[in-house]
Amino acid sequence: MIFTTKSGQSFDTEKDLTAPERHVLQKLFLWKSMATSVEEFRRKKQEALVKGWNDSGPIPESRSLRCITEDLEHKVVERLKEENERPALCHKAPVR
Repeated sequence: MIFTTKSGQSFDTEKDLTAPERHVLQKLFLWKSMATSVEEFRRKKQEALVKGWNDSGPIPESRSLRCITEDLEHKVVERLKEENERPALCHKAPVR
């Protein structure tokens, strides 16, 4: 898969990342849409790098993975801004 950052840098994940890094990146694509903060996204990234692929142990982070994940962090920020600017679709009744 070719991943292009907002700044225009392109990475071929098959060539530029190791198999364990691709595994981490797959998890981070999911967390990009689920994280409630950039800090949570970063924490999930660190957890995945420490745990490794199938609990294989720590994965060293390459420059390529770092660039890609920094771009994903910016996308998390953009998503959270958009979500905070949107009006709520429904209002919950107060809990008594």
